[in-house]
Amino acid sequence: MVATNHRTYVYIGLGGEGDYIGEGGLVRRADGEEEWTDVSKGLPDQPQVRALAIRPDDPKIVFAGTDKGVYRSKDRGENWEALNDAAPGYEVWSLILHPDNPNVIFAGYDSCSISRSQDGGDTWKMMDTSAVVYPFITTYMPPLAKRVIGMSFDPSDTNDIYAAIEVGGLLASRDGGETWISMIDGPYLKNNTLDLHHVQVSAAAPGTVHIATQTAMFRSRDKGVRWEHVQFEDMFPGGSYCRDLLVAPDDPKTIYLAAGAGGGAAPADTVQQGALFRSRDAGETYDRMDLGETVPGRMMAIAIDAGAPDHIYCAAYSGEVYSSTDGGDNWSKSKTPAEATRHLHVYPMVCG
Repeated sequence: MVATNHRTYVYIGLGGEGDYIGEGGLVRRADGEEEWTDVSKGLPDQPQVRALAIRPDDPKIVFAGTDKGVYRSKDRGENWEALNDAAPGYEVWSLILHPDNPNVIFAGYDSCSISRSQDGGDTWKMMDTSAVVYPFITTYMPPLAKRVIGMSFDPSDTNDIYAAIEVGGLLASRDGGETWISMIDGPYLKNNTLDLHHVQVSAAAPGTVHIATQTAMFRSRDKGVRWEHVQFEDMFPGGSYCRDLLVAPDDPKTIYLAAGAGGGAAPADTVQQGALFRSRDAGETYDRMDLGETVPGRMMAIAIDAGAPDHIYCAAYSGEVYSSTDGGDNWSKSKTPAEATRHLHVYPMVCG
């Protein structure tokens, strides 16, 4: 039950691409506010904020993964402190908190490495990724981008953790993150099905792993041994650019997917657009949600407030943010600073 005085705060990380990598930042908006507030004070200069995490037991505490490491705020982003996250100089691309113990935090980097904190971010230790061997089909990519772009625990057995690699398939740990191995020598016909963007495991289907790739969704029902193509609406000929996955905090059978046209796998003349899809049957089928308009950029991020699960948010690459406070029946739209410039784009989003 949601407290009557509950107020949701939404955070969005911004970054540049290619020649415009110098721009970035972090913005926040709370229920009842019209404008987005810059909350980058204390982060590196022009931070590339690629990852965010929020403590569900104390949503004032927010973690930001930047191009200069992991930062922590204890006051909803008003002030930030740099954490010694054990990988100096590495860009942080993913953050995840243990579902049963939020003091345990994992950070994923570019290039591929993973660190863990067991004390809420105060100290960190590098995990062992020395056994990782990438599928041969990814080795031609220039440059060899092998960033850890998303991670997920299996809630039914939290010793099982998965990491999505862009570009390089899927990693898995069977010992709580101490050691990692490659799980995929498929499913691929060409490189883009190994260009992963996220991974999720739902408590409603233990051992079933869902991955979002540059051109399609795949599912394994046996902890990553065998894979099947998940069919849903194609947004360009031959597939959809799948970016984010999120299991609803109040219903493990409900999974949200952020997808779009565009991306490297789409034909050059593809019209850019995005969409939010929802599954009510633990990922067996997906339906497009009606956001009230055609989204002009591919959908990049999804966030749901664990303290108010009817509060659902999704954000497009081009800066549009869609908000629902009634479980997705009705939506409103707002604009982040990213919408004003093609040099700045949305990456992660969290709320609480």
